[in-house]
Amino acid sequence: MFDRVKENLEKRGYRVSCFASAADAMTYLDEKIDRKTVAFGGSVTLSQLGAYERLSAHNRVIWHARLPEGKSDDEIRMEARDAQIYLSSVNGLAETGEVVNIDGKCNRIAAMLYGHEAVYLVVGKNKLAPTYEDALWRARNIAAPLNAKRLSVKTPCAVRADRCYDCKSPQRICRGLSVLWEKPSSGDMEILLIDENLGF
Repeated sequence: MFDRVKENLEKRGYRVSCFASAADAMTYLDEKIDRKTVAFGGSVTLSQLGAYERLSAHNRVIWHARLPEGKSDDEIRMEARDAQIYLSSVNGLAETGEVVNIDGKCNRIAAMLYGHEAVYLVVGKNKLAPTYEDALWRARNIAAPLNAKRLSVKTPCAVRADRCYDCKSPQRICRGLSVLWEKPSSGDMEILLIDENLGF
């Protein structure tokens, strides 16, 4: 089912691997990433994979969702900038090859763009959309409201979990938009496509 998007992503410079299940994808990452510093973006997908538990067994994993004692959220996000490897998911992936993400603090989209030896983007089939416009719509109207609800912020989309209201709430989580038209020219980036619904 991933033939079209895989071909288009490879034309844009990405390495692409396809998996039948989240378990298969996690085994692949576990074998590939060893004795590294690894940082995670905020990601329900990575939680569903059990990525923190698996990779922590033989890597130093930095994730603001798992704060070490004595460390603040901001301190961990700053440490994540210097990790060798960065893992995240996406909010929308167009079958034409554009990668779309929306972020609040923007640490996640910043980390995807520059500074790591390698970036792995783990993508369930539910994140796919036919075109760039559809991927952007998905990021704004599906992923963002569900993430706002998960984070219990006080925004219209979190209350209704139905669409973006382009609100002006101080707790708004849609503050930065990243679109990768092509793989960034520095560093290695691989997209893992999984034939399961994962994350939002």
